[in-house]
Amino acid sequence: MLGAGDTELPAPHESDPEESLDEIREAALRAGLEAYELTEEDLAALGGEPEPLVEEALPTLAIIGRPNVGKSTLVNRIIGKRLAVVEDKPGVTRDRVSYPAEWAGRDFMLLDTGGWEKNVTGIDLSVAQAAEAAIDLADAIVFVVDASVGATATDEQVVRLLRKADKPVVLAANKVDGPQGELEAAALWNLGLGEPYPVSALHGRGTGDLLDAAMAILPTEMPQVEVAEDTPRRIALVGRPNVGKSQLLNNLAGENRVVVHDLAGTTRDPVDETVEIDGRPFVLVDTAGIRRRVHQTKGADFYASLRTQTAIERAEIALVLMDASVPLSEQDTRVLSQVVDAGRSLVLVFNKWDLVGEDERFLLERSIEKDLVQLTWAPRVNLSALTGWHTNRLMPAVDLALSSWDQRISTGKLNSFLGELVAEHPHPVRGGKQPKILFGTQASTRPPRFVLFASGFLEPTYRRFIERRLRETFGFEGTPIQISVRVREKRKKQR
Repeated sequence: MLGAGDTELPAPHESDPEESLDEIREAALRAGLEAYELTEEDLAALGGEPEPLVEEALPTLAIIGRPNVGKSTLVNRIIGKRLAVVEDKPGVTRDRVSYPAEWAGRDFMLLDTGGWEKNVTGIDLSVAQAAEAAIDLADAIVFVVDASVGATATDEQVVRLLRKADKPVVLAANKVDGPQGELEAAALWNLGLGEPYPVSALHGRGTGDLLDAAMAILPTEMPQVEVAEDTPRRIALVGRPNVGKSQLLNNLAGENRVVVHDLAGTTRDPVDETVEIDGRPFVLVDTAGIRRRVHQTKGADFYASLRTQTAIERAEIALVLMDASVPLSEQDTRVLSQVVDAGRSLVLVFNKWDLVGEDERFLLERSIEKDLVQLTWAPRVNLSALTGWHTNRLMPAVDLALSSWDQRISTGKLNSFLGELVAEHPHPVRGGKQPKILFGTQASTRPPRFVLFASGFLEPTYRRFIERRLRETFGFEGTPIQISVRVREKRKKQR
């Protein structure tokens, strides 16, 4: 159990007894940690000094090619997991999907795309447009060609597309499984993209050399921007199409800054707008609605969807707009998950509340509480972006969420809280052992992230209990909380 044992502690200072007791407890627990095996990473976390907020993006490597050349198989080979859908027929991959990847100690984003074809219509046109958008977004390209078939007219069209984009390219000659395949791959020199790298995405042959070449053309440094404290806070307006994001932006700005139309999907690209609200500058990012399936959209909306995710990651807080006049949809919950997974502060905004009848509001409130039971910590504002009703309640909720996102709890106060918590509700005994929390520290803010050192594994239910009590004690309204546990063993006594 968390505690200082029987050690006699010095008397607290008279100036602030409560704060001094917290400091004494912290010092005693830190001393107790010396008996445990700690890594350099642990010691860095215990340092406790917050790092400046830095915006940094990972370089993006896009996998491009015509349909059924093995792009998704190559993606799965690179990331080491079967995450991309693979089937032996063209056109299975339609959405561009990005995955975090690593090679030779370098982290990057891997972008899987649908096959590119010329002179196509319908859904195939959407897929082709999405692939072109991926080329535009990527920092480098892996162009995959089926070596067993050779360069086709479509492949040559892709080459022209890549030259026009002026992005660095590595040529992957896929489906090379033997000496004959090596000869077929050599013929791809004629594409004029340099050396073709013979690979078998299915069996892994040659993928290491291909990735070495890809790392050589990926940027080694991405732009970094240190965010100053006086920089206007960035607010992303996100939600599914036609919930009133642009209307709300115009309402907050006090003028028509962006196009508003009843047709869903009017907004394609995020639009950064600096507006002054209550005498303070904010940067509002109005984003295109996130759609769920490719067949509901045209290719430009693929581009908008990825840019929307980027807007969330670049923002400090997301206002997630939902339509109060219709039931909560799967798209709504997916957008909410994106914001929480990105670690951004959050305000729930139910727009078009004026369209809900007086008799229906009670039932709607109950339904919202049931559907969003995991987000009880997020402030909620019911308003009408069209008429401006209750929009004055939005900024107090934003301020509350941002202050929680920035909040830091002193190590002494945190460990006093943990001590009282464990004394009242100790972790259940499992297998004859009871894990003990040895020490806790807040490793960072934006979002608040806590590191707990423990003598054993803490069950997920107990972690959720700790999070709930943290919120009850310190607030943290409007921000996700991240809690990681490091299990450490005592040093073996030397004889």
